[in-house]
This record gives sequence, C-alpha cells and structure tokens, in this order.
Amino acid sequence: MFLELRMVSKVYGAFAAVQNFDLKVNKGELICLLGPSGCGKSTTIGMIGGFIPPTQGRIILDSRDITELPANMRPTSTVFQNYALFPHMSVIKNVVYGLKFAGISRKKARRKGKKYLDMVGLAELCDHKVTRLSGGEQQRVALIRSLVLEPKVLLLDEPLSNLDAKLRVGLRREIKQIQSRTGITMLYVTHDQEEALGLADRVVVMNEGRIEQTGPPEEIYKNPCNEFVTSFLGRANFFKNKNGVHEIFRPEELRLSTNEKGECRGKVIQRQFSGNIVTYFVRSESGELLEADMLSPHDPNYDIGDSVEIVFEKKTSPPNP
Repeated sequence: MFLELRMVSKVYGAFAAVQNFDLKVNKGELICLLGPSGCGKSTTIGMIGGFIPPTQGRIILDSRDITELPANMRPTSTVFQNYALFPHMSVIKNVVYGLKFAGISRKKARRKGKKYLDMVGLAELCDHKVTRLSGGEQQRVALIRSLVLEPKVLLLDEPLSNLDAKLRVGLRREIKQIQSRTGITMLYVTHDQEEALGLADRVVVMNEGRIEQTGPPEEIYKNPCNEFVTSFLGRANFFKNKNGVHEIFRPEELRLSTNEKGECRGKVIQRQFSGNIVTYFVRSESGELLEADMLSPHDPNYDIGDSVEIVFEKKTSPPNP
C-alpha cells in the first residue's frame, strides 16, 4: 500500500477534530475527502503534509513512517485554497521557487518550470507578474508550483472554492487530466459533492471527524450506508411506503405521470428549470415533499397545481438502520 493512515486522531483539549482515521491509498489514486465544514478534512491532510502533528496514530508513505517528519522533509506538496503565491515574483519564479532548495540550477529549473506551465497553457505568461493573472490562472500556477517538485503525494485543500462555477468545472477537468497524465497520487479536500463525484477514484465521506463511508463515487451515490451519506452526497427523497417501510429515492429515480398508476399521487407545488432538467417539487397525499428530476424538453411538462401520479423507477439501497 502506497499511503496509509493508521488510526490517526487529532484532539484539541476536549474537542476531537479527527477520530481514528484509518485509510489505505493506492499509488496513483485520486481520493476526495468530502464532508461539511468542520468535519476534519483539512486537519487530515494537514497531518499528512506535516503542518499539524497527530495526537495519535501513524502515517506511512511508500513504506516509510513519516509521522514525525517536519513538513519540509516530507515527499508531499500542498495546494492551498488561497493560492499562497508570492505577489512580487513572476509566474516562473513562483513555480520554481521550491526547486532551489533541491540543488537544481537556475537554468534547469526554468526549463522544467516552463515545461510544467505548458501543461496548463501558461508557458507564454511565465515572465508576467502573478498579480496580472486571473483567479483561475493563479490557481493553475499554484497547482504547477506543487507539481514541479514531483512529490509522491499532492494534497489539495479546497483549491477551487474561490473561483466561480464555470472556472471550477474547467479546472476540475484540467486537474483530472494532469493526474491521469502524471500518475501522481492526490488527496483532494472538498465540501462540494459534485466536485467529489466528478474527480475521485474513491470518495471518503467524513462527518464530525470520522469516516462515514469510503468507496467509488457511483457506489456511494447508489448505495449510501446511512442517512447522513445519503443526504450529503446528492439530493434524496425519503418515502414511507404502504407497508410502513422507509425507502430512499434520488430525484432522477422519480417520474411524474398523468396516464399511468404510480406509487402514490401528489400535487406539484413548485418547479425549477435548470437547462436540460426541470425539478418538480411534489406534495404527496400522505404529506411527503418529494423532488423529481425530469428531462427537458423530452418529458411531459407540468404546471404548479397539477395533480400527478408519482412513479418510482428504481430504488437507491436503503441506509443501514
């Protein structure tokens, strides 16, 4: 196993920020740590990166115990949320800054830096001041500055949270392409479930310092282990059927109809248009508020106040009691 966290915990007084975190990561995997603010995601990668000493547990990287190593001695590199670039330096000087501590000549470092900048289309801007770049370009520079060091593990702490939605989508794609191209092992912290589902080979869902569930994105989305994971990893309908059994359905697993019998009837109380999807909010006869995603313009169109049958197409596995 390439990276192992063995029962790692971090306690501040009476508060446990991370509790018994146990994880094995394969070489070349992209792992997303997903969870709400304050769940311990950033503390976890801070301990891997050497910025936060664990209270207990061991961290093993490539068969070496790095638990006690200082940050500057670890074969890891971190991309921070706020970029942490040097504003008085050019793009290329920011990128190669860490290479001078590795004994690499200035000429060789510049050549290597430009090669890496070319990965994200910024080689032509290498002599520009970083303050002249856009937010998305600055984040690319921060990413390349970490990659040029060729760390064994790249840690990314909510790197896209300061960018607008369109930029985030584009940079997610670039990060995935770079990771596939270089084969580097990445641990990526996010509270955005869409980001985690789109990027990760495996998702680690965290809550209150603990791991709730680990697995491939599709597996966790379709088979959540409990109600917290179900609710956090996408939208969900919790429905009590005629036999009194609680079932879970994703919005895309519900279909509205006026010409076939469904599981129950309801009334449309709101609709939200978002391009190719229309989300209908339906109040069932038994009082549940259900969400149904319908394709636009292929599926029938319904108005507020319409009475509809609610058809359940398939069922997400129920969480463990």
